Amino acid sequence: MSATQIITTVDFERPGKQTGVLAVPQSTNTSGWATEYIPIAVIHGAPGPTALIFGGNHGDEYEGPVVLMKLVRMLKSEDVRGRIIIIPMLNRPAIAAGTRLSPLDGKNMNRVFPGRADGTITEMIAHYVSNVLFPLADLVIDIHSGGRSAHFLPLVSMHHVPDREQLRSMIDAALAWGAPYILLYRDVGGTGLLPGEAERMGKLTLGTEMGSAAQFGVDMLTLTERGVCNVLRQAGILVDHAPDRTIAPSQIMIADQYDDYIMAPVSGIFEPFFEMGAWIDAGQTIGQIHSVEQPFYDPVTVPARTDGLLISRRAFPLVRQGDCLATLARPWSLG
Repeated sequence: MSATQIITTVDFERPGKQTGVLAVPQSTNTSGWATEYIPIAVIHGAPGPTALIFGGNHGDEYEGPVVLMKLVRMLKSEDVRGRIIIIPMLNRPAIAAGTRLSPLDGKNMNRVFPGRADGTITEMIAHYVSNVLFPLADLVIDIHSGGRSAHFLPLVSMHHVPDREQLRSMIDAALAWGAPYILLYRDVGGTGLLPGEAERMGKLTLGTEMGSAAQFGVDMLTLTERGVCNVLRQAGILVDHAPDRTIAPSQIMIADQYDDYIMAPVSGIFEPFFEMGAWIDAGQTIGQIHSVEQPFYDPVTVPARTDGLLISRRAFPLVRQGDCLATLARPWSLG
C-alpha cells in the first residue's frame, strides 16, 4: 500500500485538545502548488478507547458538520476517557459548494473506500481515513442525512455484518443513540462506503440518516447531537454524565431485499401517494410519475414489490429513470 501524501497538523498521541487540518496536496489551473485543508480535532483525555466521528461525507448533508463543530467547541480533555477524533467536514470542498459529490473531481466520497494514495483528492482522503485513522479507532460514527435527494425517518444505520458479536455491539450502540429507528440496509447504489470499510476492519460502526435538507431544524439537530453524546457515554469515552435513558426505544428494521429499494421506471415528476411511516403492502401503488415531455398522457404508476414501512422517500419531485423513489423496511430482531 502506497504511503499517504496527506500531512496533518495534529498529534494523535498528545494529551489535551487540539484543532488543526489535514493538508491534501493539489495542483490546479491557477496554482501549481496548492493545498486543500480538511479540518480535524483531537480531544485526548485519560487512557481509554478511541472514537472517530465524521460529518460532511456528502456535501449537501449539514446535520453532521453543524453538530460536530459545536461538539468540538464544547468538549474539554477532562470530559474524555480515551480519545475523540472529529472531522466535521470530510468532504469539505463539497460542503462549501453545497453539492453531494466533490466539485474538484466529481467523485462520491462514500463510494471510493478504501481509496488510493495516488488518486484524486477524494480517493486520497479516503485512503488516509482507511490507512491512518481507522487503525486508531474502536468506534466509528459517520453522520449522514438525506440531503437534497431523500427524506428519511430519523435512523441509525448499519450493514448486516456476518460477525454476530460485532453486529450485536453495533445494535447496542445504536439503541443508545435514541433515534426512532435502526436500519439494517443493503448497498444498492454501489460499493466503497466508509461504514462498510470500517465494518470490514471489525470496528464498531454506526451510520445515520438524520432527515434531509428540507427537515434541517431544531428537532433533527437536537436528535443528532444528543445521539452522538449518548453513544460516546455508553462507550465510556464521554464521562460528563450517564446516557439519556428517558428516550423512547428504537424500532429495529431491515431492508435487505433489492426490491425494498424502489427505482423510477421512467423520468418525470414523481407524485407520492403515501406519507413517511406508512405501511405499504406488495402490489400497492406508491405513487405515479408524470411525463414532462408528454404532459397529457396518463402517468406511469409505481408499485411496491415488497411489504414494508416507508422509511425513506424521494425529496425532490423531478426524477430520472433509475432514481430511488422509496425504501421499504420491515421489523427485525437479532434474536
